[in-house]
Amino acid sequence: MEKKTHDSAQRVARGARSVTVAVIISRLLGLVREQVLAALFGATSQMDAFVVAYRIPNLLRDLFAEGALGMAFTKVFSHYREKEGTERAFKVASEALTTFGLLVLLVVILGEILAPQIVGLLAPDFKNFVGKFELTVLLTRIMSPFLFFISLAAVLAGMLNSLGVFFWPAFSSALFNATSILVGLVLYFLFRFLGYPGVIGMALGVLLGGAMQAAFNWPFLRAKGFRFSPVLAPRSPAVREILKLMGPSVIGLSAVQINIFLNTYFATSCGEGAVSWLAYAFRLMYVPLGLFGVGLSLALLPEASRQAARNDIELLKNTYVSSLLVGLSLSLPSAVGLAILAKPIVRLIFEHGQFSPEDTLNTAQALSLFALGLPAYGISKVTVPVFYALGNTLIPALGSFLAVGLNLTVVLLTLPYLNFKAVALGTAVALLGQAIFLMGFFCYKVKGLPFKKFFLGFLKLLIEAGVMGGLAFLLKEKLPVLLSILLCGMFFLAEVKLLGPEEGLLFWKIKLMKRSR
Repeated sequence: MEKKTHDSAQRVARGARSVTVAVIISRLLGLVREQVLAALFGATSQMDAFVVAYRIPNLLRDLFAEGALGMAFTKVFSHYREKEGTERAFKVASEALTTFGLLVLLVVILGEILAPQIVGLLAPDFKNFVGKFELTVLLTRIMSPFLFFISLAAVLAGMLNSLGVFFWPAFSSALFNATSILVGLVLYFLFRFLGYPGVIGMALGVLLGGAMQAAFNWPFLRAKGFRFSPVLAPRSPAVREILKLMGPSVIGLSAVQINIFLNTYFATSCGEGAVSWLAYAFRLMYVPLGLFGVGLSLALLPEASRQAARNDIELLKNTYVSSLLVGLSLSLPSAVGLAILAKPIVRLIFEHGQFSPEDTLNTAQALSLFALGLPAYGISKVTVPVFYALGNTLIPALGSFLAVGLNLTVVLLTLPYLNFKAVALGTAVALLGQAIFLMGFFCYKVKGLPFKKFFLGFLKLLIEAGVMGGLAFLLKEKLPVLLSILLCGMFFLAEVKLLGPEEGLLFWKIKLMKRSR
């Protein structure tokens, strides 16, 4: 059992590594995109409008892309491939692509029609600023079709992950960022020349970037033998199974969207620039999420689905705990580093052009609070795929509603004192409560976990991250921030090498291994 657990953990870590290399490229390009936006717009009305308009298709993106549809499809596709072979799984993919593609197109059309009403609900205070509400509506209509492209990309990526291909689908998001930057900049200057707001060009860049991301995955699937053939089959067993898995997830993810809605609503009421400061801070927190959350989640779901299909629950439990420790070995030091070095990081990346020192201070304060929830987010990203593998999507849904309640409570209690920072604090507390809830129910469902292994590993990582944080504090004003980050990272890895746990280094070990079948 121990050898199986170790091999399984290494497969997950290897898959996560493959994803992470690509995601790091994407996150770096994403930061470049945010740098461009910060330099061009700072924390102005145009940037606030862009953030809210971009957030609207992203509210549904979590349902139809990385969230309910993507995870449910990957689970069903992996199951059919394990039980009935690749050819049958490809047929299931054609049915799902046709059926859900039409559904998403319908949602996009409704979004175009109802854009004023949606913006009115999400950011009513924008009506108090001349032209801000109308600009947000226009940008929303431009970027709404992005939902279709990103949903298609998520399904295609799920297929490739199940077939053992992790790097290229993750790299497609880098193409999205590169396209949105290059096309956006060209169109920015074109629209400025024509007398229109330059932010319209950046919105069109997002749309074309989404199309590029979806198109990039097709050649890799063709190389694996997949040939798409339109099959509208809403009553097929596979489509019905995906819908069955999606049902509770849609309810749960709707809670996530309520959280985002509430955060946006409160942020828009905190004055000019608040929406932008929170968006910039969350983008920075999103970089380390790519180091562990995205990679581990995508790599763990196919592995856990195979183990669940074989009913090997003991191996699944051990794989889960090992994956948690791998994730925490990345998220804990990242959280400590972001919290302590927030101001110099923000200054280095964003304080150019229209982005002022005041913007740096406000963004850094939000980032320090967001970072508190980073380890909890990592735990949830590892736990939710295991529930999906077991065919249980109700518990993640309930966890999402718990997060809504915690977030709303914290924001309402602290908003008069913390202003926009209350949103960041509410998010962190909500993530922590959700993670504890999910871990507790998973332990109950599988009748216990190897807790000694988990708590001993967690305690070591917590102490090691704390010691590293002391070093970061000492170096903060003495060295350039990039050098401080590098030295702290090397110091933390040396601690893990010396004291353990073993899983803390699995992510960084590059070994040639046979792929699991």
